[in-house]
Amino acid sequence: MARYVDGFVLPIPKKNAAVYRRIARKAGKFWREHGALAVLECSGDDVKPGKLTSFPQSVKLRKNEAVWFSFIVYKSRAHRDRVNARVMKDPRLASMMDPKQMPFDGKRMIFGGFEVRVDL
Repeated sequence: MARYVDGFVLPIPKKNAAVYRRIARKAGKFWREHGALAVLECSGDDVKPGKLTSFPQSVKLRKNEAVWFSFIVYKSRAHRDRVNARVMKDPRLASMMDPKQMPFDGKRMIFGGFEVRVDL
């Protein structure tokens, strides 16, 4: 079965980790209710800066921040598009999405959609 993943890399200030987890838990429930197969939020544990590229460099990680890698799994890109359309219309999510209230700098977040090529 083909799968599709939306992936995100975020710089989360360590002091805001609990707030981010609370928001992510709540938002993740909305994605699951609207059909996402899985929602995972992962805090960096072994993400050292590289010589040319790395997770910390990708988000211009600052002192007292941690890199988070998050992803949402769907059946396909078409399924992702349907789920996201429903989520974006959900008034519960809209009330949480004020950029001024986010516990991280969204300008340094990177994200994209990916087709799963190997699924063991």
